[in-house]
This record gives sequence, structure tokens and C-alpha cells, in this order.
Amino acid sequence: MSKEHVELVHQAADAFNRRDLDAYLALANPAVNGRALLVAVEGDYQGHEGVRRWWRDVLDASPFTIDIVDVRDLGDVTLTKMQARGHGAGSEVPFEQTLWSAARWREKKTVWSGTFATETDALEAVGLRE
Repeated sequence: MSKEHVELVHQAADAFNRRDLDAYLALANPAVNGRALLVAVEGDYQGHEGVRRWWRDVLDASPFTIDIVDVRDLGDVTLTKMQARGHGAGSEVPFEQTLWSAARWREKKTVWSGTFATETDALEAVGLRE
């Protein structure tokens, strides 16, 4: 098991929570591809420019932070269970949601990542089953 990938997941979460887009992008391959949780609304994203669009759209809609509950290293893939906590941008109504993230890593950079509502969906997105 690669502790390195687990540490990179924690670095990405920390960068997100600090709103440090440069540090977040430093962990992503310039040609990264990703799938947002609300793909029908947000669409998939490609490259650093796509990550910037995703970052802006997500945080404009609902400022939130994430807490990592668990990270599993599955070779070149990590599976992360997270708790998102925040509120709607136009209200102070709080929310809390469990999310699952799958990421594929190459040379210490994400080359693909996605956020999902269930563990099963995250595993299937990277071709794995429970």
C-alpha cells in the first residue's frame, strides 16, 4: 500500500479547505479529467482550466469544507470517504453530506478524479467492485 497516495489525498483536501487553488492544481496533472458529483449540472471537467471552472462553480453555489473519514489506497487509485459541511451560498441553511471520491494517480499527480454519492458508484467509475 502506498502511503504516498494517501498523503497526497490529505494534501488535496487541505488545499481545498484553505481555498488554495494553486496548491490544489499542483497535485493535478495538467491534462487531468474529472467527474463532478452533479455531472448533469456541472459537467465533466478537463485540464487545469476545467478544475478552475469546477472550483469556482462549486464554491459559488455552496461554500463548504471536507473532512476525510477514510482513504484506501488501491494501487494507482485511491478511494476516499469524506464529510462535506457547509451552507448554500444564498442562505445560512447548513448541510452535511457523505461523499466518496475516487482518484487515479500517476507520478504523484491525479490524472482522473471523481466525486460520487455512494462507495459503489466510486468503485465502478474506476473499474473496481466491492
